[in-house]
Amino acid sequence: MKIEDLKKRSDKNRPMTTVTIRMPEDVIEDLKRLAPLHGFSGYQPLIRAYIGQGLRTDLERLEGDSVRALIESLKRHGVSSEVINQALREVAHK
Repeated sequence: MKIEDLKKRSDKNRPMTTVTIRMPEDVIEDLKRLAPLHGFSGYQPLIRAYIGQGLRTDLERLEGDSVRALIESLKRHGVSSEVINQALREVAHK
């Protein structure tokens, strides 16, 4: 995920919307028990944290797949691994 996107995601005042989801009662009870152990004031912030964690993992995987596809395409077009690695190092340091 890009740094600009991460900064936007860390803004506590970004717009929110209400979502209704049906979940088993026992799952809610487990979330209520776990929330304070993870430092959350209630189970809803814990659910948001779990969703955010899974979302970041999937976005990183998606972006990583795109980068891998680009690298393979560049190799097929004759760009050397040395040039590709140099470009990746430059991007990583920005």
